[in-house]
Amino acid sequence: MCLGIPGQITEITNREHKLATVNIGGVKREINIACIVDQQHPPEACIGDWVLVHVGFAMNRINEQEAAETLKILQEIAQSYT
Repeated sequence: MCLGIPGQITEITNREHKLATVNIGGVKREINIACIVDQQHPPEACIGDWVLVHVGFAMNRINEQEAAETLKILQEIAQSYT
């Protein structure tokens, strides 16, 4: 089973290597965005996008509502273990 964590892309750090910074719950990480870019949606267009991140890769774009719902569920799961 895979778990994708929602995050928002805040900047493109290396266009050539398709790397970007993503904010996941206040934590910033560098991720690879190769799976979500193409000619219609180049790296520069990704700033502000919400994405599902898995092992350092943005697997697909999602809307802000989906991101909020997923983050809420993940927080509820985490709280059930405290």
